[in-house]
Amino acid sequence: MKLFRTCICILLALTLTISGLAFSASALNVPQTHYIDVLNGNDANDGLTPETAVQSVNGLKINEVIPGTKFLFRNGGVYDCNVVIGEWQGTKENPVVISSYGEGETAILKTDLHTEVFQLIDCSYVTISDLSITAPNGGGIWIDTLNKTSEGITLENLYFYDMQNHTVNSRDDFSRGAAAARAAVMIKGLPARSRYAVNDLTVTGCEVYNCGNGVIIWGSWNDQQQPWCETEEEIDPVYNTGVLVEHCYFHDMDAEAVVVGMCDGALVTHCRAINCCQGLGVDENGEIMYFTAAMWFWGSENSTIQYCEIAGQKNVGDGMAVDFDSHSNNCTYQYIYSHDNTRFMCNCPNYSGQHNNTVRFCLSVNDNGGRSACAGGSGEYGFSFYNNTIINCGEFQFFNIYDSYIANNIIVPADGQVVSYRLNELLTAGNTFTNNCYYNVFTPLFDPTAMNTVPGFTAADVTDYNSFTLSADSPLIGAGAAVKGTEAMTDFFGNPIESNNIGCYCGTGTDSEYIPEGAVNKVIRMISHIFEILMHEIMNLLEDI
Repeated sequence: MKLFRTCICILLALTLTISGLAFSASALNVPQTHYIDVLNGNDANDGLTPETAVQSVNGLKINEVIPGTKFLFRNGGVYDCNVVIGEWQGTKENPVVISSYGEGETAILKTDLHTEVFQLIDCSYVTISDLSITAPNGGGIWIDTLNKTSEGITLENLYFYDMQNHTVNSRDDFSRGAAAARAAVMIKGLPARSRYAVNDLTVTGCEVYNCGNGVIIWGSWNDQQQPWCETEEEIDPVYNTGVLVEHCYFHDMDAEAVVVGMCDGALVTHCRAINCCQGLGVDENGEIMYFTAAMWFWGSENSTIQYCEIAGQKNVGDGMAVDFDSHSNNCTYQYIYSHDNTRFMCNCPNYSGQHNNTVRFCLSVNDNGGRSACAGGSGEYGFSFYNNTIINCGEFQFFNIYDSYIANNIIVPADGQVVSYRLNELLTAGNTFTNNCYYNVFTPLFDPTAMNTVPGFTAADVTDYNSFTLSADSPLIGAGAAVKGTEAMTDFFGNPIESNNIGCYCGTGTDSEYIPEGAVNKVIRMISHIFEILMHEIMNLLEDI
C-alpha cells in the first residue's frame, strides 16, 4: 500500500469529492460515520456504510467534521497511517470518534516513517479507541496545542507496540513529538510550543509494549518556554489539569512508562509498569549517561500516583518507583507495590525545594540495586512518609528533609546495607520520627524510640505481596501512631484501617505463627551486621585506591 500523509482539519487541506448524501447530511448538521476497509473497500466509494467503505484514509469524502462524526477502521486489516488532525472540535456529549468495527483482530494503524500515526493539534473532545498502533521508526499519538487549549481528549483500549525500543545513550528528546520521544503518547513537549494546556485528558485501558516510552506529559514552564530556569522567579507554569491515566499496562520498554510533567490535579491509578527502564544508562566505563524512572512527577502540583505496580527497572542512575522531581509540590504516591527495581525512592527537588509531598501505604520488596534517598540538595519540606513497608532495600538515606513526618514505617535493609543520615542536620531540621520499626540494621540515633525487632510477617514468600501482612501476635499490631489529617480509609492490601499498626498493613492480624527473636540471636545478628558493614567499607576503600 502506498504510504501517505494526510491532513484533516477545519481548513480542509484535502481536496475531497462530496456526494449529494454527504452534503445533505452536513447541511442538516447530522454527524456522519465514515468506514475504512483495507480488505474490501474502494476509494471510489462514498465510505458512508460498511458496504460502501473506502479502502484508505486518502479515499475519505469529508465535507465537515462536526461533533459526533466517526471514522471507523475495519478489524482484521493493517492500515498505513500518518494523519495530522487540526482543530477538530467535538463536545463532551458527542465527541469526534476514531475507532474500529467488525469481526477479527483489532485493526492495526501503522507508519514506517519517522513521524506519528496521529497528530492532534488544537483539538477538543476527540476519542481514539479500540485500535492497535505501531510505528517502528516513529511514535504513536502526539497531542499538542498551538493556538487554543485542548479539552476532553480520550485514548481508550489502544494497544501500542514496536516503537523504537532500542538502546539509547542519552535522555530522549521530549520537545518534538512522539516520534522524537520514541513514545506511545506525547502530550505537548518540553519546552512546549505554546502557553495553551491539554486539559481533561483521559488515557484508559491501554497497553504499551516494546516501545521506547509510554505516556509522556509536559507543558509550559514560562513565557520563554525555557524549562531550565536560572532562578525561581523565572518560573511561571501553565498546568495541564484533569489528566487521568488509569488501568494501563506498560511493559518491556527501554525507558519510561508515565511522566506527569506540568500537571495540576493529575491522577495515575491502577496501572502496571513491568520491566520498563531497561536501558542501564551507563557507558563502557560504567559512568552514568542518563536517568530514567517508570512513573514520576516533574514540576507538578496536587497530583497522585496510586494503586500501581512498578517492577523490574534496571536504569543505574534512577530506576526508582518514587520520584518527586523539579519543583513538584503537594503530590502523593500511595498504595504502590514496588519490587525488584534499582531503588525505591530518589527525590530531586530544585530551587527552594519541594513542599508537602507524601509517600504512604507503599510496599517495596528487593529494590536494592542502589541507595534510596528522601531528597537531593534543595530538600523536601513538610515531607510525609508513613505506613510504608520497605523490605530488602539498599542503603536508605534520610538526607535533606525538613519539618517532615516519618512514622509507622518498617525498614529492613538487605544484608550489609545501612540507614544513612547526618545527625547534625536532623537535630536542627524540625523532623518528627516516631513509631518506626527497623530490622537487620541498627536503630538510627535520630529515632531512639523505634522498635528493632522481627516484624512478624505472615509468610516468607517474597514474590507474594500478601506475605507482608502481619501475624496477630506481631508486636507491630497497634504499635503505630495515629496520623492526623489523613483521608486514608484502607491499607495497602485494601483492608479497612482497623488498627494503628507499623507498616502498610493495618488490620488486626492474620492467623499465622509469630516467632520472636531471642536475645542471643539478636546479639549474633548485630555482630554479623557490624562485620558486613566493615567489609563493605574496606571494599569501597580498596576500589578507591
